[in-house]
Amino acid sequence: MSAARRGAPDGRVWVFGYGSLVWRAEFPFEETRPATVDGFARRFWQGSTDHRGVPGAPGRVVTLVREAGARCFGLAYALAPEHAPAVLDQLDHRERGGYERLDVELELLELDDARQRGLVYIATPENSNWLGPAAPAAIARQVRSAAGPSGANLDYVRRLAAFLRAHGADDPHVFEIEALAAALVDSDPPRSSIPRRTPCDS
Repeated sequence: MSAARRGAPDGRVWVFGYGSLVWRAEFPFEETRPATVDGFARRFWQGSTDHRGVPGAPGRVVTLVREAGARCFGLAYALAPEHAPAVLDQLDHRERGGYERLDVELELLELDDARQRGLVYIATPENSNWLGPAAPAAIARQVRSAAGPSGANLDYVRRLAAFLRAHGADDPHVFEIEALAAALVDSDPPRSSIPRRTPCDS
């Protein structure tokens, strides 16, 4: 993975989260701020075979793709200088399913729009778990059926959508996948309504 580690003048390293990191950081940090990254859009184009799916039946999780005029909302975490190397090693392991570090400019909100260099983990088409674009309905069907060691893929989508709503952030792609996947859940017949055949059934 890329070893870019440019941080703040105080020596802290900022890490930007836009997927599961926004609700499950699981590492020590000194502060967190709502933040945005310009020029990138969040998309469910990365396959997950170690968290929200399994080999042969991957889930779909988000990555960032370059898109002119786009802006991605998430959370930025400030890592203390003495903790940063260990935390980045931990994140390297967590994101080993196809993500690599990228050095980007963050806009820290609620701080007079302060700009700061930071790190973000993204998946690119070169990694083996890349799934790429697909019709929203197809993505929703995959999300509906996938699950892995970290839980159901649908739960991942719902948690991400809930985070965005809680912060008043709009992300049409995330909300569309959430709505389509929820519609598939609603259309599933209750198990009790499926008749069981017995030897007497004709």
